[in-house]
Amino acid sequence: MGAHTTGRDVRELAHAAQVRELTAAGVLQDPAWRAAFAAVPRHVFVPYFWTGRGAGHERLWGEDPDPERRARWLRGVYTDAPLATRLRDGELLSSSSQPSLMAKMLEALEVRDGDDVLEIGAGTGYNAALLCHRLGDDHVTTVDLDEEITESARAHLARIGYRPTVVTGDGARGCSSRAPFDRILVTCTLPLIPPAWLGQCRPGARILAPLSTGLIALTVRDADFAEGRFLHTPAYFVPLRGATAAAPPSAAAQEALPYELVENERFQFMLILSAGALHPREGLDLWRREGRPGRERFGVTVTPEGQWSWLDDPQGPYVWPLGEAASV
Repeated sequence: MGAHTTGRDVRELAHAAQVRELTAAGVLQDPAWRAAFAAVPRHVFVPYFWTGRGAGHERLWGEDPDPERRARWLRGVYTDAPLATRLRDGELLSSSSQPSLMAKMLEALEVRDGDDVLEIGAGTGYNAALLCHRLGDDHVTTVDLDEEITESARAHLARIGYRPTVVTGDGARGCSSRAPFDRILVTCTLPLIPPAWLGQCRPGARILAPLSTGLIALTVRDADFAEGRFLHTPAYFVPLRGATAAAPPSAAAQEALPYELVENERFQFMLILSAGALHPREGLDLWRREGRPGRERFGVTVTPEGQWSWLDDPQGPYVWPLGEAASV
């Protein structure tokens, strides 16, 4: 670094390096999203974050008087990793998602010029800023249950000139006052797809949401029906506030399984998705018989009568109700 390099210069260099890294990794193939990531600096949205250290948590802050700690903050912000941005009594309430996963989700959202997008989970506002750059403020609505989170996101967005609609409310209810939407992007893990969302979508809309430990991409036919498959990408998010994400079967239920499959995240994805409808041993037999299927072979159907996950074919032999309590 030159003798006259400023803090702003260092931040800009770190930002540019991250965009290059994401591009080289192949997750920013669309030039429009590459331009959005280049235009929106992550450090504005993560003025501080928490990192695990010993028995507790350490707060790293961009305005820390200690230059070494400021440098650690900046390295963390521009590392391709999720960051804990809000804790309450040791519980993670909100985070800034891993940038490479955000890029994959935004590309998979398949937005078109003029699309209206609803984001569930405002977080820091970073994702909304990327959407605003791509689509314009008027086409972006972001919702979060916690007023502290929405106020903070609104302030971060305004700092660099973005003013989408930021709503404090229950994301499971969507945002009827801003409907209809062409796309719904969800940044928290769900146990089920909230039925209200379908009624707030235009026919043909796309919903991209974390479910189990994957990302389901649903096409909405109308207010009563949506269906789609999972992307191959793993995804781990904070659960939707007020909802409990499906948990894997207990260790006792899995004790007869080979250790390597207890630790196999693709196998665990299937067990969590089937929500206890399969005993782990039965699930293992099925998984092996079907060639150890990855996430992309599974899908979800949403109707007023219920919601189902399935393997390969929604009308096939392997169909399980979503959201049932574990029976093992």
